[in-house]
Amino acid sequence: MAEGEEVKNKQVLFRNYIDGLPKESDMYISTENTIRLKLPHGSNGVLVKNLVLSCDPLMLFLMHKSDLGGFFSCYTPDSPITGYGVAKILDSGNPKFKKGDLVWGITGFEEYSIITETESLFKIEHTDVPLSYYTGILGMPGITACAGFYEVSKPKKGETVFVSAASGAVGQLVGQLAKLMGCYVVGSAGSKEKVDLLKNKFGFDDAFNYKEEHDLTAALKRYFPQGIDIYFENVGGKMLDAVILNMRKHGRIAACGMISQYSLAEPEVDSDMRLLSDSGVFARQEES
Repeated sequence: MAEGEEVKNKQVLFRNYIDGLPKESDMYISTENTIRLKLPHGSNGVLVKNLVLSCDPLMLFLMHKSDLGGFFSCYTPDSPITGYGVAKILDSGNPKFKKGDLVWGITGFEEYSIITETESLFKIEHTDVPLSYYTGILGMPGITACAGFYEVSKPKKGETVFVSAASGAVGQLVGQLAKLMGCYVVGSAGSKEKVDLLKNKFGFDDAFNYKEEHDLTAALKRYFPQGIDIYFENVGGKMLDAVILNMRKHGRIAACGMISQYSLAEPEVDSDMRLLSDSGVFARQEES
């Protein structure tokens, strides 16, 4: 494509706000819109060609009429959905980036995007790994896993760690980080195939299919007879209820996400939250 040429821009467009879980019909692909492969005069943004796109749980939340603030706001009907991706700079009005740079950050689900909020972009310096890693371990999921586990959870060797949605991009990294710390790690997932991955590929000590458990509290008691020191929370709802009843004193819960709750009109909260203060859950322990 020549610089300045006007081309069709293939896009994944959001149809309208949803109630509950998304359906395929809530999005549609369009090639009707065009884009000029040159930034408007005076722009301080960047024009990129998107190379890799990541479908993350956060996107489900943005399909409802809600606003998280910051770089994310609820999707606009008949506009491209947005998320994390890897892209190549085609034109730049920002001194931080130049033509040919590779970046990762928030972009549109489309072939080409003009990004004006460049604070969300990070220049890729190392290209000796697959670019898709920057939507995983070297991108948002990796940063989330490291910060949530090391900074919030403050793990110690020998502690017990439970990870929900453990086969997801963040959860499977947390489990592996915990094993490197010398912790005992159990994860939950929603299928036999995912459980097999956790135990046989990702190195978890054990894992279970939560859909096959009639009593989650009893299941956790079975895997953690002495209780849970660290819970890395990705699910919320009934799982969080069960975990709270199995936390040890001075345990820590890193609340990363609550995917089971994003499509509900009213959140599921059954547990007596006074247990959190009674058991010292969430309390950060000072280093001795």
